[in-house]
Amino acid sequence: MAKTARLASPVNPGASAKEVLVIKLSALGDFVLSLGAMKAVREFHPSARITLLTTPPFEDFAAHCPYFDRIETDGRPATMKATTALLSRIRKTKYDIIYDFQTSGRTKNYFTALSRTGKAPLWSGHHEKAAFFHDNPDRGTMHSIDRLAEQLAVAGVAPEGRWNRSNFPKPDLSWVRHKLRDAPRLQPAYFSLEQPYMLLIPGASEHREAKRWPVERFAELATRIADAGVTPAIIGGKAEGKIAQDILKLEKRAKSLVTRTDLFQIVTLAEKAAFVVGNDTGPMHMAAIAGAPGVALFATDESNPDHAAPRGAKSPIINSAPTLAELEVDTVWRSILALGVLPS
Repeated sequence: MAKTARLASPVNPGASAKEVLVIKLSALGDFVLSLGAMKAVREFHPSARITLLTTPPFEDFAAHCPYFDRIETDGRPATMKATTALLSRIRKTKYDIIYDFQTSGRTKNYFTALSRTGKAPLWSGHHEKAAFFHDNPDRGTMHSIDRLAEQLAVAGVAPEGRWNRSNFPKPDLSWVRHKLRDAPRLQPAYFSLEQPYMLLIPGASEHREAKRWPVERFAELATRIADAGVTPAIIGGKAEGKIAQDILKLEKRAKSLVTRTDLFQIVTLAEKAAFVVGNDTGPMHMAAIAGAPGVALFATDESNPDHAAPRGAKSPIINSAPTLAELEVDTVWRSILALGVLPS
């Protein structure tokens, strides 16, 4: 009886790769948490032209990031025609390997569609037919950094086939100041901020109210911080405009930078901040990666800190409650005192 031939295991092209695609569409927190994995891909394919497929909000940030040679922003096409054009472009480029760091239903569909028209691309992601299928059933409850590390290990992007906490490239934002030549707009003085100051980050998903610490508690905390000789600087987007106004009504020594900071400025302000306090949101992750000590506020009914906590050289103290309406100012204040960052 003839033996059935065994299919050869896929091999990552590594240093020989010429064209590599990384897919990461959103959201801000997940995007910056994936920077370590992006760095690992860059180092593993040193001679490749690496393209990032993303969405428009990340175009400028990614264009300055040292891990990519080309940025494409149509990762979420709105029409069938645009989707067809995207898939056609990917097919024609003939990527040596594609790393799907989004691993959503949308990007799984991209793999399925690409596979129907010929040989499936060498793919790292969460698709059962992918060459490098990350099939850990617990992947949905893993921290983003740990999940990506394991995904890359499956794809062969790891020393001796595995990573650990000490050798996996950590998300890094130290390149921001260098890439923008430490421009004046990256300095606290650009915002008329004098040190010591701290960053208040009161935003979070608008449709998930439980993840937002009540405005009056942010204001009470701002008063305690100002009394201690530190200026509370509020950052956020347009959605946080009303929140900032309400805080300023109750604590006039706070300063609103809402809508005034881009992603680069968030990083460089965090680098020089005494500390940060914020909800579970993207800028809080950026501040932690930038090295700011701080306190992160988590509603455990909405998200598990074990799976989503900011990580950095000085990972924040986590204050949590089922909903943030249940989290008291005294609890957060004790955590700030524990940081040992207030003027003596």
